[in-house]
Amino acid sequence: MSQVIISSATRLPAEKFWQESALGQSLRRLSFDDRLRASVAFENSQGLPTIYNRLIQEAPAGSLLVFVHDDVWLEDFFFPQRIAEGLQVFDAIGVAGNRRRVRNQPAWCFVNDRFIWDERSHLSGSVAHGAAPFGPVTCFGLAPAECELLDGVLLAAKRDVLVENGVTFDERFSFHFYDLDFCRSLRAKELRLGTWPIALTHQSGGSFGSPAWRAGREAYLRKWEAIVPS
Repeated sequence: MSQVIISSATRLPAEKFWQESALGQSLRRLSFDDRLRASVAFENSQGLPTIYNRLIQEAPAGSLLVFVHDDVWLEDFFFPQRIAEGLQVFDAIGVAGNRRRVRNQPAWCFVNDRFIWDERSHLSGSVAHGAAPFGPVTCFGLAPAECELLDGVLLAAKRDVLVENGVTFDERFSFHFYDLDFCRSLRAKELRLGTWPIALTHQSGGSFGSPAWRAGREAYLRKWEAIVPS
């Protein structure tokens, strides 16, 4: 099976990341699997796209790339197998997503900037939340399912597919909207996105509505609604 490389960024120094962070502890637990390799930016102050693009540029041909937040507990000890299976079906996968996209959509799960949830019939995947691993699970809808948008908490793609199609993360979206933008870039190349069942717990529920989020939304809408109308 291809090597699976996990890319993440953290404000923590290396020792604290491995000892204290959800992702660091998860990777230590999964260290028995030599198909997994971690690429972590410690004490990071750069945007996530900068870190993720560095891996796309440096990763060996044939590798499978996983882009994940540092506050995620990876609870599936078949993790490399899940990633490989999902990427045999789709060009990029995530754990939650939306089968459709509507105009001026502010997140994969919302249909407007009042944070109204889309109908459950359009949503797919499951994510647990909580400060500790194995948190309460929110099931958005059945997975696997082909989607238009995926949640950026975890995204995975084949390195070769990204390189051959010239798809990278847009570095103007430091921490917000990089995931929606990435999905739009993939779909613009007619690549297929989908959810895949992978057990994880996310410690954060997001920061929708913050000033940084609103600035990211304005940049996202300027970029996409003028080019690819919904």
